[in-house]
Parts: sequence; C-alpha cells; structure tokens
Amino acid sequence: MMLSPLKRREIAAPETTPATAQLSAPALLELKGVGKSYGRGAQATPVLKDINLAIREGEFIAIVGFSGSGKTTLISLVAGLIRPDAGAVLKNGRPVTGPGPDRGVVFQNYSLMPWMTVYQNVALAVNQVHRHLPPAERRARIEKYIGMVNLTPAMEKRPAELSGGMRQRVAVARALAMSPDILLLDEPLSALDALTRAKLQDEIIRIWEQEKKTVILITNDVDEGLMLADRIIPLQPGPGATLGPAFPVDLPRPRDRRAMNHDPAFKRLRREVTQYLMDAGMARQQAADQEVRLPDVLPVTARELQPIGTVHHDALSELELERYVDFAGVSKIYPTRKGPVKVVKDFNLHVRKGEFISIIGRSGCGKSTVLSMVAGLNDISAGGITLNYREIDAAGPDRGIVFQSPSLVPWLSAYDNVRLGVDRVYPHVSARERRDIITYYLTRVGLANAMDRKAAELSNGMKQRVGIARAFALSPKLLLLDEPFGMLDSLTRWELQEVLMEVWTRSRLTAIIVTHDVDEAILLADRVVMMTNGPNARVGRIMNVDLPRPRTRRQLLDHPDYYRLREGLIDFLAACDHP
Repeated sequence: MMLSPLKRREIAAPETTPATAQLSAPALLELKGVGKSYGRGAQATPVLKDINLAIREGEFIAIVGFSGSGKTTLISLVAGLIRPDAGAVLKNGRPVTGPGPDRGVVFQNYSLMPWMTVYQNVALAVNQVHRHLPPAERRARIEKYIGMVNLTPAMEKRPAELSGGMRQRVAVARALAMSPDILLLDEPLSALDALTRAKLQDEIIRIWEQEKKTVILITNDVDEGLMLADRIIPLQPGPGATLGPAFPVDLPRPRDRRAMNHDPAFKRLRREVTQYLMDAGMARQQAADQEVRLPDVLPVTARELQPIGTVHHDALSELELERYVDFAGVSKIYPTRKGPVKVVKDFNLHVRKGEFISIIGRSGCGKSTVLSMVAGLNDISAGGITLNYREIDAAGPDRGIVFQSPSLVPWLSAYDNVRLGVDRVYPHVSARERRDIITYYLTRVGLANAMDRKAAELSNGMKQRVGIARAFALSPKLLLLDEPFGMLDSLTRWELQEVLMEVWTRSRLTAIIVTHDVDEAILLADRVVMMTNGPNARVGRIMNVDLPRPRTRRQLLDHPDYYRLREGLIDFLAACDHP
C-alpha cells in the first residue's frame, strides 16, 4: 500500500508526541476540540478544526505553520478576542470567555501610540490593570519592565525615534507589566533582521526564565522554535487546519547558537521538523498544481540572454563574463539635519554573468541602498555601476525588481498586474504565448486559483507572490530581490525559494538578493557578500558557496559542509554586532 509523504513522515518519526500528550503537571491551558470558521452558511470557511492542546504552567510552546493556516486565529482564541464555534478553551479548567490581563498578547505589529513615549505606552497598560496600586508602585512597575527589556535610556523617546526591534521591546514590556499568567507572542520578531531577532530571542528567554511565565509563541522560523521552546507543534495547512504531532525540544538550556551549530541532537531535530513541514507543504502544493507549458521565447530586453556555454557566451571575453555587473568604488551620501552621512563607501564587486549573489549584513548597513542604486532607483554619489558594460543611470525593464512590499495596482487582478510587464517586454510574441507566460509563473508561485482576484483582495503573502511572478515573467538581464520573502512564513518562503532556484537554473539570470536569512543566503547563492556595519559600509568579506547544484533545502541540511558555511556567516554577523 502506498503512503503519502505526510503519513510516511509520521510513521518514521516515533520520537514525536501528540500535542495532547499526558503532562507531568496539571494543564494551565487546554484547548478541547476547538473549531473556528468565518462566514455563514454555505459561505462559511473553516479555519481551525478539532484543535486539542494541553500546556502546563511555565512551559514554552512554539507553534509553526503556513501563512493563512490560522495561527493568529489560534492566538486570538486563547486571548479571548474571539470565541470558538466548537469546543472550548479552558484556563485552570474554566472557559475563556473574553480577554483579560492574565493573558498578555504581543502581535507582529507593535500597536504603540505614536504620540506617547516609551514610558507612557507601558503606563497605559499598568494604569488600567493595576489602578488599585499607589502611584509610586505603578511607576516602579513601569520602570522595572522597561529596564527588563533594556530600554531605560530610551524611556522618554517616542516610537518614531526607535528601531523596529526597540518598538517590539516596548510591546513586550507592556505585556509583561500586566503580570499575565500566559504570554502570547504572535510572530513578534518576523519583520526584524537576523541579528535583532537573535537579541530579542535572548531577551525573551531571559524574561521567561526570570518571570516563569507560560509562553505560546507563533513563529515562522524553525530555528527560533528550537532556540526557545520546550515543544514545537506544527499547524497543518487548512482549510480546517489541525495540529500535527509535537516535537519535544530536548536540548539542554541555556542554548548557545554557536554551540548548537555543532550539536548532533540539534541537527537531527532541525532536520526532522523541517522535513515534516516540507512534506506538508509538498502535499499542499501537489493538490494545487496544474500543468502549464512555458513558451520558449525571450523578451526584447534580453535577446542575448542564453545559458552559459552557448555561442553568445563563447563570443565574450573572460573579462566580460567576470564583470557583467561591475560596482566600482560606489558610495552613497544622504543629507541629514546633522550633515551628510556616507551610508555606503567604496563598494567594489564584480558579478559574473549568470551568477547568483547574496548580500547579507546587519540591519541599516546599506544592503537595500546598494540594490536600489543598481536598479537605477537611487542616484550614485560616487563611483559607478555598469550592466553588460553600459553605465546604469536610470531604471529600466532589463532589471526585474522584487521588493519586500510589492507595488501592485490594487484594482487590477493578479493576472493583469503580471500582464502589464509581460505585454511590454514580449510585444513580438503571440497573445496565446503571453497568456501562457503569465499563467505559468502565477501557477508556479501557488496562485493558480487566485489569478483573477483583485490585488486589493489578496493577503500580503499572496501579493508578494504576484510581485515575484511578475519579476520572473520578464526574464530580465538582472534580477534584483530585496528581501522578497521577508513578509512570508518560512514554509511559503521555502516553496518560493525552490521556484526561484528552478527559474534561475532554467534561464541562468544574473541575480542579486538582499537577505538577513543566513540559510537563504547559502541556499541560493554562488557567493555571499557580507557587508560591514554602516555608516561607511563596504564589502567586509566574500564567501564562496561551493555546494553542488541543483540545491534543495533537504540536500543542504545533509551536506557535510553546510554547517561550516553557516558558522562562517554567523561568526561574521556576530563580529558586526555593535552599534
């Protein structure tokens, strides 16, 4: 009898335990047969179905799942912000009927009052929940939790004066100041760069150990779950999403990132969780896939684009191949109230035709500035950039760009948003071929059933898929990606990385991606360019990724050199970890 990949995975993973496994201590929180749908009657869409979960006091749980699988709905049910349609949410054996200060919630968006200081934002919660306390005690409580997240020097600053990581710390301090029994964290770090995420992960685990809180973390990062949690529980794809088997994280505490990189138990568990999620994603994708033929045509902007080794490339000199994209002494200066600031200084890099480059570095080091200059969207203050020996001085369709926030025409469908670019660069091919190009790429990014929906009706993740499909469809000379998967959950990100690698392998586009994800940088690139901190940021180090292609995440986790490369990137970023 043939088994599905998901069923084979369950059989092959006896070390996992059900989310409802017997606990050694009484459950502080229980979800029994919980279901939730949106809409009414025949139009109702089931989001969660038969959710069963028991969490003991002081436990740290990480729930991972696909974008749109119902993770935020699950947190909202526990928080009492919405009510279940079926089953019950119990705390200490009593039904949760509404929100309360015993459950502190931190969402991905910070929800801070922009006109209030850090102190005043935290005081809002303290004065509401602890209004019976004398003013001096309330002030001491506010200052205690602001200090706990290391924001005492910024106490009188307003949110606009803070970095994203600092704003998220304010949200954590505000939740903790209410003295909740349970801390609910809904992807609080997903919009932050890797170094800031690592810092806040350390803050969260320190606070958890100090305050002995029960924590439920919704995350799209497997490594984050392994670093923080006692158990990782996948939320399987919907509609009608259910919880998968729990993976006990039996790694000793405290957990050191660098040491874990050498720990066989960490590698094993990381591989098992990743494999389970990839199998779930594969099953979902297979159910949605349809066969669409991609026409064998080239856009007017890339007529010379051919795979490496063809006649066109043989006609080029080795120097021309090596310097297809050439950054020569590039600098960028921005005016500020305190005078000019040189964000990027003397950036030098030669990119080979058909090469894939990852640029990584600390948040604010100028990665996106470099990308916007080669895109022609930002003036170059000094030096120059050439593409195929033509100086870049403006934007053009020969460069496909995907930003973290896609720019779509909201009243047009996903199909028509892609068609805008395709019609411009494929005017010489038939209407049927243009239609097949659009359909192929929208299908490859998982939008086969949503291509006629208007952009305004799509989720952020779906909008990002449209932006990626549009860039791929243009087959540009140079593909530029500015953290294109940053808004997506890790599972969707893995899927789209596979799509990106497939497209790159097929067409051998020259590509540059800006990312803060160490694993993404290694998976995609031929070379990883590490930038020093800004201002005056420059190329600090270049690492060759000498892993065989084609690559898959599964193969990467099993390759003996993968963790060596990973450690090299982590060490460089850690060395840059200063203001």
